[in-house]
Amino acid sequence: MTKAIFIRNASQLVTLHGGSDAPRVKAEMSELGIIENGSVWIEDGVIQAVGTDEELAAKYANRLAEAELVDASGKLVTPGLVDPHTHLVHAGSRENEFNMRLQGKTYMEIMNAGGGIHATTRATKAASHEQLYKESFNRLNQFLRHGVTTVEAKSGYGMDWETELKQLEVANELQEKHVVDVVSTFMGAHAVPKEYKENPDEFVRVLVEEMIPKVAELGLAEFNDVFCEHGVFTPEQSRVILEAGKRHGLIAKIHADEIEPYEGAELAAEVGAISADHLLKASEKGMKAMAENGVVGVLLPGTAYFLMAESANGRKMIDLGVPVALSTDCNPGSSPTVSLPFIMNLGCLKMGMTPAEVITAATINAAHAINRGREIGSLEVGKKGDVTIFNIENYMKLQYSYGVNHTDTVVKNGRVVVKGGQLIEELSLS
Repeated sequence: MTKAIFIRNASQLVTLHGGSDAPRVKAEMSELGIIENGSVWIEDGVIQAVGTDEELAAKYANRLAEAELVDASGKLVTPGLVDPHTHLVHAGSRENEFNMRLQGKTYMEIMNAGGGIHATTRATKAASHEQLYKESFNRLNQFLRHGVTTVEAKSGYGMDWETELKQLEVANELQEKHVVDVVSTFMGAHAVPKEYKENPDEFVRVLVEEMIPKVAELGLAEFNDVFCEHGVFTPEQSRVILEAGKRHGLIAKIHADEIEPYEGAELAAEVGAISADHLLKASEKGMKAMAENGVVGVLLPGTAYFLMAESANGRKMIDLGVPVALSTDCNPGSSPTVSLPFIMNLGCLKMGMTPAEVITAATINAAHAINRGREIGSLEVGKKGDVTIFNIENYMKLQYSYGVNHTDTVVKNGRVVVKGGQLIEELSLS
């Protein structure tokens, strides 16, 4: 039993009510369900009531003294932000590659020279479980300070069983011990290891016959992801990998059409993936197929920004009916950021999305991209008590005043974990 929390008198309370059964599309993405002078009552980690301050003060008149009061006067209150695509658990950094890109080297040129994914793979293989846990724990603290209460975390920096297992075990331990919820994805198909370069189909066999069954048997992940890209995994190989995951109960995700058109969006629709991510070069045919099949398009404008590439066409996807979500793609090579609010800014500035649409994309649609739409992503009775309070008056200012962390207070599972922009002491890594 936790003490009741009464969040009172928000300048704007963004509820996003009514989107729990399916992600929002088209005009629905602009329907924020705003309550002015809004309040939320949370008890035992679950939202019990949402409404105007006057309504809730009357409803709980006899219990006001027992609740922890969170004064949201003059502030914006939203559901806790959800990041549906991260490479949270990794070791090492690649700032040297940043300089190489500034000198004109492409992502694939850097990777083929031994950098890119392979550089992080070497560092992650060499790291102990304890090192990975400590670094990822601190990374989660940074996410939390930016208003994020749930993240998806991919493996994929091992591409051998021992390292993939280590990453997934760290992610699962973080889910148990850190206040931020961590949802695990197996991504052994992140790249083709150098020892399989001349025979990538053999690595596909290892994934399908050995790794995926073990992941499922041990219950280490909910999703199975693949990097479908020229020079990595072909659409045919990607289909085999994703279908194998489905046979073992893993929900399909796909890194699609990031660097060049490769029919990844079409494949996502064909295999019934829950999401297709990146999509910078997705075809209109692929976008329409995703819309028809309800595949969430997880867009990663921070990656395009950092790689100095053109962003995905978020405006077109929304207009075509694709349910769009946003994510940091937090990773050491192409998007070393934990600031989902900044990614929301880029959604407006680089992809033609509106301030209302990016809030939807970072809350309820992001929740649907990781199969959590009925638990989080909106402020509704029965959902987890995950709330972010920004020190600004309205949602428009959250995008107008860009590149600033406006997060003031975060409530996770009905407990205040960030106050005045600072983590509470007990979240420090012991």
